Amino acid sequence: MRPYTIAFSIVAHAIAVGAAIIAPLLATDELPAPRTATEFVQVVPVTPPPPPPPAPRRTTPPTAPPRADAAPLTAPQGIKPEPTIEPVRDAPPVDGGIVSFGDCNGCGLVDAAPTPPPPPPPPVVHVGGDIKPPRKVVDVAPVYPPLARAARVEGIVILEAVIAEDGSVRDVRVLRSQALLDEAAVEAVRQWRFTPTLLNGQPVPVVMTITVAFKLR
Repeated sequence: MRPYTIAFSIVAHAIAVGAAIIAPLLATDELPAPRTATEFVQVVPVTPPPPPPPAPRRTTPPTAPPRADAAPLTAPQGIKPEPTIEPVRDAPPVDGGIVSFGDCNGCGLVDAAPTPPPPPPPPVVHVGGDIKPPRKVVDVAPVYPPLARAARVEGIVILEAVIAEDGSVRDVRVLRSQALLDEAAVEAVRQWRFTPTLLNGQPVPVVMTITVAFKLR
């Protein structure tokens, strides 16, 4: 019986192996999808609502002490007479709204008038027309500067000066300059004196042009 047993065992194993191979090929159900190795899960935090604000505490304002001049809360018992004010006996008498101290007749009260504004300065006129040039009464010759003399510098310096009401010279300025000679010319003209210039019988300042010549000998 042993040969039959071996043959039967071989056939049984062949049938089992063939069934294991053919059964999956004949299956029609869909195979389950394999699970992924990594899964991403997003967690959204939920913020709780804020707590309600605390209820305001009711505080009782402090009671201020009653003022001395406040109106009384209760009616007074009767009416008190007004206090008598004695007149001041040592006060000086009042006469017409002015306090009088004996025979002083309102001394100490100063009724000073406002200071009047200063008179405007007289207008400055120019020589010409009815305005005659003033006459020079004091002449001072200019000093020749040593540097100009050594450099043999000659020429004329033209100045404009204002002759004041008293005949003095002021506000001298150079109209035509000559190198090394201007300062000497201005210094000499400032020492000159002229007769006053009259306008409607009143002395007025006058503007005039002065020429100073420098010449070597």
